[in-house]
Amino acid sequence: MYTAFDRNAQRLHRHVRIRAKVSGTADRPRISVFRSNKFIYAALIDDVAHKTLCSSSSAKLSLDNPSNVAAATAVGEDLAKKAKDLKIAKAVFDRSGYLYHGQVKALADACREGGLAF
Repeated sequence: MYTAFDRNAQRLHRHVRIRAKVSGTADRPRISVFRSNKFIYAALIDDVAHKTLCSSSSAKLSLDNPSNVAAATAVGEDLAKKAKDLKIAKAVFDRSGYLYHGQVKALADACREGGLAF
């Protein structure tokens, strides 16, 4: 189990609850978000076929500071552009147990502005 002071274990516990309800298909893939201390990552995943359709990260984009809200916005815009190239317009959002604010919210808003609906 986890202790009350282990933040990542609590996040993983929330992630398990979220993943029980959220699943991606080929028509409506899952946008999975992961935050490390340095970077933020996002991927479009088809859970039925067990395939990653496309991904983006602040590590691959040339950014001044790859771990802030502006970097998350850039990752969201890049992911939306890649999704548009794959003709994907709808998705489901998997925040991976992170609170929906800051970088996670900025990434989601940028995806929506780029044309993804969720």
